[in-house]
Amino acid sequence: MNRSVHTFKKQLKDPVNASLFARLFTFPSLCTCLLVLMAPALWNGYALVFYDTGGYVEAAMGRYLVPGRSYFYGLFLQIFSLNWWSFWGVIAVQAGCTLWILQLLWRCHHLPGGGAPLLAVTTLLSLLTSLPWYAAQLMPDIFVPLMVLAVWLLVAHGHALRTWESIGLGGVALLAMLFHMSCLALALGLVGVLLIKGVLASTWPLRVQAIFPTLLVAAAFVLMPSLHYLLVGTAQFTPGGPAFLFGSLVQDGLAKRWLREHCPAPGVQLCAWKETLPETADAFLWSKDSPYKKIGDWKASSSQRELGQLVKGIVLAYPGMIVAKAVHATAEQVVRVATGEGLDGQHWDTRGILTTFLPRIAGPLNRARQQQEDLTPELLSGWNRLHVPIALASMTLLLPVLWWGLRTGRRPIAGLALFVLVALLGNAFICGALSNPHDRYQSRLVWLAPLVMVLALAEKLKSRTATPSHGRPLS
Repeated sequence: MNRSVHTFKKQLKDPVNASLFARLFTFPSLCTCLLVLMAPALWNGYALVFYDTGGYVEAAMGRYLVPGRSYFYGLFLQIFSLNWWSFWGVIAVQAGCTLWILQLLWRCHHLPGGGAPLLAVTTLLSLLTSLPWYAAQLMPDIFVPLMVLAVWLLVAHGHALRTWESIGLGGVALLAMLFHMSCLALALGLVGVLLIKGVLASTWPLRVQAIFPTLLVAAAFVLMPSLHYLLVGTAQFTPGGPAFLFGSLVQDGLAKRWLREHCPAPGVQLCAWKETLPETADAFLWSKDSPYKKIGDWKASSSQRELGQLVKGIVLAYPGMIVAKAVHATAEQVVRVATGEGLDGQHWDTRGILTTFLPRIAGPLNRARQQQEDLTPELLSGWNRLHVPIALASMTLLLPVLWWGLRTGRRPIAGLALFVLVALLGNAFICGALSNPHDRYQSRLVWLAPLVMVLALAEKLKSRTATPSHGRPLS
């Protein structure tokens, strides 16, 4: 027995055998990582759905634009469900993209390779953050943080990437921008920051590093209306922007104030309901008895023009209050990071669409625990007793990690901490100030902060364990 063990250890010292052993061990580890990222769907018995899921399916099946629901994510659902055969394929692809980008980030930071470290990181993030709840959900939300990481890798580590990896990251980032208008707005803001950094930089490499992400954003702005025109005959962006902006003004009380002060006004039908506007944006946009329904709802071009006119008028009338409300909403959105908002609902619209148009999928979907009301507020509250404090603490530690990285010469981790902080603040402004604060908007992205903490800790441990030939630890 001892001789066999000795022989096995001797064989492992052979570089060829060691490489083969590492690959054999890596494959089951990667498969396990995928299962970990898909864990909420596996527990549920099917992919998780949200109120908006049916709208994406409706857009793809009806071949028309649905307000606030990307036609391209609908096509993504159709393609990777194998033409509506099963949504498990969609979840597998989303988890696979996430795992691949995590692996690239780990490699670019020169941390220990192989399946075991990646499995440890994936498991840690899946237990302590909201990550798997978005990877396992039929929503484009998971692509928002993936876009952030993809842009960062292209900018900061482009020299360490293979050509096909750069193309793949560019593809993920571009799809993310097409999948949701808020993601396109966030990408535009991040690229703007990178361009400013490039202008202020003293060396040409730093000045040109943002070119590829800039081209991706420009491509998204051109492709979205162009592809809409080719596919559905309408050259426009995903519709619904004025309604979401006006909804935020309804919730802030500025819409009611403007109507009281300016009605009657030419072309403003909402003057008839100036005293009965709902109190919240959600009630205005989605309630069945909302005045929005009475003036034409989402599908009437006249209602969209009216809301756009009202948004412009309110901004011009109360600029100071708009700024104050935007700051307050952004600050509120930053700290609203609870996992699972809306997942415990019945989602009747989505279930109705799937039951009507996709009876093959409706059966397993309706048998899932989510639809059997086993995904309860109490269950989600239990997870949030862990997720929320970790998310808030990690966001607070981004600046200390930035300082530590600069002080110790670890510029990649310092840059990542700053980039994630800018992304979180930008996302909070876009979703909180331009729409209205919801936990889902920030929790889909906030797991990037704990990811930075894990990377920083791994780099710290690596520096402690690495020793030069004379035995002293490397600083």
